[in-house]
This record gives sequence, C-alpha cells and structure tokens, in this order.
Amino acid sequence: MPANNPFKTALAARQTQIGLWMSAATPYLAEVSATAGFDWLLIDGEHAPNDVRTILQTLQAVAPYRSQPVVRAVAGETALIKQLLDIGAKTLLVPMVDTAEQAAALVRATRYPPHGVRGVGSAVGRVSQWSARTDYLDVADDEVCLLVQAETVRAMQNLEAICAVDGVDGVFIGPADLAASMGHRGKPGHPEVQAEIERAMRTIIASGKAAGTLTSDPTLARRYLEIGCTFVATGVDVLLFAGAARKLAAEFLPDRANASNDAASSRPGAAY
Repeated sequence: MPANNPFKTALAARQTQIGLWMSAATPYLAEVSATAGFDWLLIDGEHAPNDVRTILQTLQAVAPYRSQPVVRAVAGETALIKQLLDIGAKTLLVPMVDTAEQAAALVRATRYPPHGVRGVGSAVGRVSQWSARTDYLDVADDEVCLLVQAETVRAMQNLEAICAVDGVDGVFIGPADLAASMGHRGKPGHPEVQAEIERAMRTIIASGKAAGTLTSDPTLARRYLEIGCTFVATGVDVLLFAGAARKLAAEFLPDRANASNDAASSRPGAAY
C-alpha cells in the first residue's frame, strides 16, 4: 500500500485547505464538524482538554468523512509524537518551535531509523491497521506530514532556517502567542503584529513550504489566502457554539444575556 496522506499531498501541490479548529475535546462534536465538509480539522491537544485516548476517539469519529485530521501535540516530545503517530495521526502540528535545531529534532521524531528515532511498534497500532498494512514501515516516513508553529520573536528571527529544514512540510504562524511575544498580548490584530505575520507568511511561501494560520476574522482569512497561505483555519468550534448560544439567549432573555456578556467582557480577553 503506498503512502497515503491527502492533506500532505494537497499542501505539496499548493492546493488551498480551509479548516476548522476543534477545541471542544469531544468526538461527538468533532463528527458533527466533519459533516460540514472542511478540508481539515485541527484536533487540539495543547489548549484543549485532550489526551492520547480522546485524540484517538476523535480520529475514529472523523475517519469516515473527507475532512483530514491534523493533531496538535501539547509539546514536541519524542515519546508523545510516537504515541500520536501510532494511533493514526498522519499530520502533526507542533507548537513553540523557535529554532531550526528544534525543527530537525521533530523531523527525527517522526521518522524510523536510520533516518530518525521513532520507536518501531506499529504492528500493534491503529496506524498499520494492526499489521494489515504489511508495507507500512516502508511508506511511513513519507506518509507523515509535519507542521511546526512559529509564534515568537525568536522564531521570526530564525524563520528562514526553520523553513530550510528538510522534512518540515509547513509552518504555522500562531497569532496570539506572537502578539504576546511582541508586547501586544491579546491584540493579534495590532498593525505591528499583522505586518510581522504577513512578512513571515511571505518568507514561508518563498521557501517552498506551506504557510498556515488560524483566524476567526473572515476578512483576515481572505487576506492570508490572497498572500498565498495554503492552510487556514477559519473558526473554532467552541467559539462558534458560544456565539450562537449567546445570540439565541439575547433574543429571548436580553437582560440576562446582557448581564452575562458584560461579565465576560470584564475579564481579560485572549485571542486564540
């Protein structure tokens, strides 16, 4: 069986991929999201209450649909990457990658020896269909799609070197953390932050790698796509639900809804 990762193939062909961020940490809502027809669905293990088991359940829930799952690890730990790959995650997004050395270490973590350090245990894993994919070990390295997050001033300084790492398929700009790193915490829309994001995207695209990001602002999403971003997440499941629920409450319970919204607005906001 040949290597099979439609998302990686689409990125290599520079085919635009529109996604949805999934932070609800429930396979049921993930399956609902999969019926919408997005190109990719981000299963968040960094800022959502997911672990290896719930990520597995979510992968199983979305498997029958066309949307390709992308799993964000809580950290770029070799042992965790091994687990996520073995349960069937073919595309990984790893946060807080600041240097080319970190990126190269992540590439090694996703490859079997002699090209990497991934432990060989796929025979008992979902990724090989429990050994039904008899040639999995032959195609595994090519099947993995590795995306790294550049989201600090340091990462911006090292961006060209990160992009030059062989085995990195794409670089994702994290607006919220980048804004904080630049001294504009909670303000990813600040002109200085947006200018840096656009500069970074152009650098990534010029390197031949796929550029990606997340924004709930349709205008910004279209702007990034115009620049040449290949994979863009255009919303977050929990925020979509929160917005719809608050709108419905406001229609029937305006006084209570206003009080609730006032209380929410009094707390420090956080861009995702």
